[in-house]
Amino acid sequence: MCLAGCAALPGGRRLGEDVTISPGWERVRAAAVEAARDPWVWASLAGAAGLQIDNWDRKLSDWAIRETPLFGSQHSAETWSDDLRSAAVLADAVTILLAPGGDDAHTWMANKAKGYAVDLVAASAAIGITHVLKTTVGRTRPSGTDDESFPSGHTTTAATYDRLAARNLEYFDMTAAARQRLTIGLDALTIAAAWARVEAGAHYPSDTLFSIALGNFSANFFKNAFLESAGDREQDLAVVPIHGGLMLRYGARF
Repeated sequence: MCLAGCAALPGGRRLGEDVTISPGWERVRAAAVEAARDPWVWASLAGAAGLQIDNWDRKLSDWAIRETPLFGSQHSAETWSDDLRSAAVLADAVTILLAPGGDDAHTWMANKAKGYAVDLVAASAAIGITHVLKTTVGRTRPSGTDDESFPSGHTTTAATYDRLAARNLEYFDMTAAARQRLTIGLDALTIAAAWARVEAGAHYPSDTLFSIALGNFSANFFKNAFLESAGDREQDLAVVPIHGGLMLRYGARF
């Protein structure tokens, strides 16, 4: 990543140079639709809804708290959730810092500032929505400590910053395989942070799945609307309704 940050992508595309504060309603609409098509959004929401069947949400939560299969104890899970959240914030900052920004110091600093502003707004929006839902929904945590279980603030933060970092990787001049491996690593950070909150007894699985959906939607929406057009994505996976059923569509730009 350090070496890749020294050069822009073919065509000279640099992070932050195409930021706009007036994208227009059509672009905002397209960005929202594109963000909603992300499997991390709709699949996570579907998973959260499915866990309400036969009380599986509570059953899985009780098992995770009792067994703590990944982190070993609730205290360890709590600590790991803090660390994984911080790692996501750091990953976004590092990708912004190392992404191509410009040939001179002034352009470089201006582009970095604009790129980070978009990421900061995306994260602030997701975290703000999470806080509002916590105070209005009033779901009691599995541990019974308070009524701010839904959704998970740790998971929202991790999911948003991890997705922002993954989107920043699109500006690096690297192979598709390398970018995919790094993206999978960032996704793993999000999943681990979400599960840590479940093992810690702080949230039900559906709370964290909703947060994953919210974080990914916010990150993709703001990137598409204010930094680049929704059609600039290199890959796309979506479920499209057709007559008599659904069609799974995958597209790649090359």
